[in-house]
Amino acid sequence: MSITVIILTYNERIHIRRCIQSLEELNAKVFVVDSYSTDETCYLAASCGAKVFQNPFVNQAQQFQWAMDNCGLESTWVLRLDADETLDDEMIQNIQDFIASDGYGHNAGILNRKHIFLGKWVKHGGRYPLPMLRLFKRGTAHVEQRWMDEHIVLDEGKSTLLAGGFSDDNLNSVSWFIDKHNKYATREMVDIMLTRLSPELDSKISEATGFGIRFKRFAKQSVYMKLPYFVRPFLYFCYRYFIQLGFLDGARGFAYHFMQGFWYRALVDLKCLEVDREWVSCVTNEQKIIKLEELTGYKLREPN
Repeated sequence: MSITVIILTYNERIHIRRCIQSLEELNAKVFVVDSYSTDETCYLAASCGAKVFQNPFVNQAQQFQWAMDNCGLESTWVLRLDADETLDDEMIQNIQDFIASDGYGHNAGILNRKHIFLGKWVKHGGRYPLPMLRLFKRGTAHVEQRWMDEHIVLDEGKSTLLAGGFSDDNLNSVSWFIDKHNKYATREMVDIMLTRLSPELDSKISEATGFGIRFKRFAKQSVYMKLPYFVRPFLYFCYRYFIQLGFLDGARGFAYHFMQGFWYRALVDLKCLEVDREWVSCVTNEQKIIKLEELTGYKLREPN
């Protein structure tokens, strides 16, 4: 059985070599799909043996789908990995055993992510174990076409959890973290507002994708999104920090839980509130989408 790893990149000079080197024992083909980096990302990836492609970036979902459709994948299995992520030795071994045994009758593997913030593993606050479907048999799954928080969704067969882990350890600055989450907040706001216009866009995750992943999406759609602006990020932070014991992660843990669990979520609400204000003068959904495009710079309508 063969496996291809797809890594999406943009200016990942400080991460890409570490990421690819963590895959050496996996004996996988590594495809890097780059969004026209201005640093040495492509050179470093190629020097590590990866095959490099370039495509203009719209969002993570579209870029990954482009990779699936245009990179000439021939392997039986596909693994999605971000440039700032690495696999540990136990996970490498378990993936090898999994694909050698044709998934033990499964079409996908769920991996638990470890999030590292400023060099510290964030173990509490619901951040570990954090199950993600990242490994799947080609042709049995698809990626949700969302602007943010997209999942790989299994269409056929079943999935299973693989022991071991993979680490998300971004080495960029706090200022970079803030800028990244500001952009994420815009994308998440777009998903929220488009779903408000067309509720059918709110995709459902199949049962085969895994209970933990489905429960997280259900809680977000059916509980969190029903709460008032700014109340929900406050309650979510309190839940993570006190009920899920985020306070045990120390000072850096507090910074992470506050920024990612409260500040980021409040920023999403603020951007939604801004759109609500702009939509007051709009009569039709078409006008609302045009206004949303003006605010974000995103192309949200299908070309004529």
